[in-house]
Amino acid sequence: MSELLHDIDLASFWEPNTSGDSHDQPPDDQLIAELEQALGYRLPASYIAFMKRHNGGRPQLSCFPTEEWTSWAEDHCAIDSFLSIGRRQRSSLGGEHGSRFMIEEWGYPDLGVYICNCPSAGHDMIALDYRECGPQGEPQVVHVDQEGDYQVTVLARNFEAFVRGLVSPEVYDTSEQDYLDDRLKVCEAPFSEVLGELIRHFHGLPDTGAAIRRVALQIVEQKRYFALHADPLSQLLYDLQFWLYQSRHPVQTQEQYLAIYSEMIAFGKGFGTGGYAPGFITDWWAARVEGGQLRQGDAGFALTQAHINRMLEQLAEVPSHTDLNKDLA
Repeated sequence: MSELLHDIDLASFWEPNTSGDSHDQPPDDQLIAELEQALGYRLPASYIAFMKRHNGGRPQLSCFPTEEWTSWAEDHCAIDSFLSIGRRQRSSLGGEHGSRFMIEEWGYPDLGVYICNCPSAGHDMIALDYRECGPQGEPQVVHVDQEGDYQVTVLARNFEAFVRGLVSPEVYDTSEQDYLDDRLKVCEAPFSEVLGELIRHFHGLPDTGAAIRRVALQIVEQKRYFALHADPLSQLLYDLQFWLYQSRHPVQTQEQYLAIYSEMIAFGKGFGTGGYAPGFITDWWAARVEGGQLRQGDAGFALTQAHINRMLEQLAEVPSHTDLNKDLA
């Protein structure tokens, strides 16, 4: 079976000049055997053969059709990159953010080996699923959706069928409509119950809801979709959410805040991103504590007044809806 994959044109399959954290040198047999031992599964021959030709990276053919909804779309899932077979790169199978990391640290089901990242920054992944065939068998390829309570959707009967089933994202290009939908959402959709209540009782800004929408709209204009990552505008929304929550509810621990965080914007019905990667929030918390902007006192954690003043300066620099609309006209 693995020989059949040699007819795939690598130049049309992979993005040109793929390099960086997702690509690695071809694995040798010893490394493969060591990783199989560490992961607890025999890697499919077709997978090994394909990775020996080009060990990980971003595919140009990055969409796989589905017959049911995924967190990405109603009729397909998308792939950001194939993890390389190796240990050196952070996003390799045996790397710091590899397959076992997603299981042990992010809570993904231990059904096999996670081989592809998706564009959602950890909200969904592609895996080799050994539940039916056993650790030495020929696994199915599945999509695992963190946002859907780790729902598993079978994509292909084996790795070769998966590779051959991948298509260009141009087949499903809805980016312009998605941008317009997200733009309308951040301008008009109702806030979540938790966020709405916090805004109603908050007096630190003259129009808190409008300020949040301005930041969100600027994020959409920059990214063409609404999602919070590690960029400055996302950090500003992380700060705003904490400021709102802490002003009404004492925050004694990071865990207490993480338990409520997702109910504000991440999983908000209406105005929301539809999901989030917890690592971005814990990184924000750690950075603010280390930088002295978030301090613990007798009443719990709170942002310093100096940092709040800086937030107000940043908000004043964010364009209004009217200004953005003029720019787009």
